[in-house]
Amino acid sequence: MTDELQAIVRLSLLIGGVATIGTLPIAFALAWLLARGRFPGKILLDGIVHLPLVVPPVVTGWLLLLAFAPTGPLGNLLERWFGVSILFRWTGAAVAAAIMALPLMVRAIRLSIEGVDQRLEQAARTLGAGPWRTFATITLPLALPGILAAAMLGFARSLGEFGATITFVSNVPGETQTLPLAIYAALQRPGGEAMVWKLAAISIMLSLVALIVSELLGRRQGRRLHVL
Repeated sequence: MTDELQAIVRLSLLIGGVATIGTLPIAFALAWLLARGRFPGKILLDGIVHLPLVVPPVVTGWLLLLAFAPTGPLGNLLERWFGVSILFRWTGAAVAAAIMALPLMVRAIRLSIEGVDQRLEQAARTLGAGPWRTFATITLPLALPGILAAAMLGFARSLGEFGATITFVSNVPGETQTLPLAIYAALQRPGGEAMVWKLAAISIMLSLVALIVSELLGRRQGRRLHVL
């Protein structure tokens, strides 16, 4: 691998990793609300969470651009309070990847939580365990393989993110140019086919590994719940 390829892969892994780690607590909280919560507007929340799956990614990127622009509500707060901007930065690419990966992660974690037999939790309660102890000793261990599978699925989705990223933070080499954006740039150059083949092969390999790990974790959870 050339230095250019290594830099693109490192940046893609960095953005995908930050997006996944940053999204995981939010995805878990939303999945818990949707799996166990009973409140007005639950269907609306479910629709909003899954909106990035059906809205064109360009629209998502445009909305992020409006929100994080210097005059936008979030961008203005970041500049006034912290003096920073995520426009045309790798952090902005991580935000775009996180938004696009969130629905898949929420859905996978929600299924994992719903698969936990609540009778086990009730049994723990009758034996004197409080809500937090029941969660830490019963719910979380049983749901953990599904949570990890959701993280790998979100990571794979982050690696493939293109539309929202290029609309939000553009295609800046060394800063926001991930594997999909580098493939797009190589396609625009005469004689760039060799680079496209290399980038595509690396992208497919990384995504395939993440999907295989996610599937194995999902099957492991299924076997554990079946035994219980």
